Amino acid sequence: MGRRFVLVGGVALLLLLVLTSLAVGSNPISPLKVGHALLSPDGGETASIVWDLRVPRTLLGLTVGAALATAGVLLQALTRNPLAEPRILGISAGASLGVVIAITLFSIGSLAGYVWFGIAGALVAGLLVTGIAARTAQGSSPVTLALVGAALDASFGAITAGILSTNTRTFDEFRFWVVGGLNGRDASVAAQVLPFLVGGLLLAAVVARGLDALALGDDVARGLGTRVGLVRIGAGAAAVLLTGAGVAAAGPIAFVGLAVPHLARALVGTDQRWILAVSALLGPVLLLAADVIGRVVALPGEVSAGIITALVGAPVLALLVTRAKVVAA
Repeated sequence: MGRRFVLVGGVALLLLLVLTSLAVGSNPISPLKVGHALLSPDGGETASIVWDLRVPRTLLGLTVGAALATAGVLLQALTRNPLAEPRILGISAGASLGVVIAITLFSIGSLAGYVWFGIAGALVAGLLVTGIAARTAQGSSPVTLALVGAALDASFGAITAGILSTNTRTFDEFRFWVVGGLNGRDASVAAQVLPFLVGGLLLAAVVARGLDALALGDDVARGLGTRVGLVRIGAGAAAVLLTGAGVAAAGPIAFVGLAVPHLARALVGTDQRWILAVSALLGPVLLLAADVIGRVVALPGEVSAGIITALVGAPVLALLVTRAKVVAA
């Protein structure tokens, strides 16, 4: 299958999901009325539903889906572990702890307010992982990064659970966020995480060629002129930015960062530049599709997108576990 055809098909599928996201819900709207509401808003009910409710969650689905899928590509390449996803370096747990601290210590009760604490928690987690791994005998090897990340994930998770078990108000606020989803978020949330997404995507594009060399092993990569340390730092920083922004905005949505890179790799091969490009398209497709399904599967209520992605991703993970081989450095 031609790579360009896959890319064009991905763009077309994404546009279709964007239109579907704007049209489908407890109050269905025809595509023609959606277009009219977008181009000529008249202040009526239809325009209000489209602009106030569905445009913000669609924009968030685009940004978060691209962020988590791209981060998954980077982490799988960085750790040489086909089962790696944004939790692998403890980044998601760091973001969760940041949100809990915002609610508990600073009494912040709005998503737009504690999204910054989530991003800060993810950045701190990423710095701790790389700093601790760099001080070990093996340095920042794939296995060391994964082990340190798993340890921090468990530690941050334990601290978060301890705080939640002793603070009912924090638990009530946190459980809305931790389920993971696009509902209840306004346009300001997508605007807040957009700079981190753009920065992470640009950094990912810069290190993409170096990731191809890393796949051959550190010694071979150095022989090809690749600056292994810089590539790892760049890929890790991009993964932290993307995961931190995505998790802080929409909660710890599972399996987007795991499943999408494998699908992209199956479609376009092993060139990391193509995998990154296709994943940035298919991540939003998966997340928006999950969000749309969640809107209609339990009418008149909703099921969060994070629950839908978990239901879809669990069998995918089981399949990968039975087939994949984790490559150690």
